[in-house]
Amino acid sequence: MSIAGKPLAVSADVDAAPPRTAMVMAAGLGKRMRPLTATRPKPLVEVGGKTLLDHCLDRLAEGGVEKAVVNVHYLADALEAHIRRRAVGPEIVISDERAQLLETGGGLMHAQHLIDADPFLCVNSDNLWVDGPVNTLRLLASRWDDAMMDALLLLVPQAQAHNHNGAGDFYMDGLGRLSRRQPGKVAPFVYTGIQMLSKRVLKDAPEGPFSTNLFWDRAIAERRCFGLVHQGLWFDVGTPAAIPVTEAVIAHG
Repeated sequence: MSIAGKPLAVSADVDAAPPRTAMVMAAGLGKRMRPLTATRPKPLVEVGGKTLLDHCLDRLAEGGVEKAVVNVHYLADALEAHIRRRAVGPEIVISDERAQLLETGGGLMHAQHLIDADPFLCVNSDNLWVDGPVNTLRLLASRWDDAMMDALLLLVPQAQAHNHNGAGDFYMDGLGRLSRRQPGKVAPFVYTGIQMLSKRVLKDAPEGPFSTNLFWDRAIAERRCFGLVHQGLWFDVGTPAAIPVTEAVIAHG
């Protein structure tokens, strides 16, 4: 029997400890966030008086993550200076991409020697989430099944993807397995930028910049890419206009 939006044959413990290490994607140019990113990297843009990066790192700490590998490229010195001023966990290790922006897949390959967990979390720093009834990262960890999965993506239904205007990313079957949106079609689920990955995906990768889509496509072809529906709030904070909208929703619960 299937549970809507949740993979089968996985742990029923919804308070499982997440992986000790997370990769935080923070190296992008933030072009859609201009002019705010003319003088600061996108992860240091503030929402509700706190930077996007701090929102992310605080959520990781609350979930029990002990170490965050943060990649840097655009205005990297400012990001590193901000990180040094943090007084609370998790421990932060820098993956330096100053020489070349490597995109999400290339960034993971460049940082893999720093990622000392398998599976591990991978989180984009330009999204903001609020937990539902249970901690989001612990719920994600509770649904991980290493025998079945190489990737487990946190998704939101289209109607609950605040500030997001796309046509959706994935379809999900009754077991939670994902497939891609077809050209010209609308898919019901949007990727949140939060996922768990096995280090098995970090193989046979091209040199230089490339997208995590390569890893997902392999996992989908092997029927090892799954999804989990987020139970709380999620916001795509990709443009200046998204900031006041996000602040208003959060302020009103």
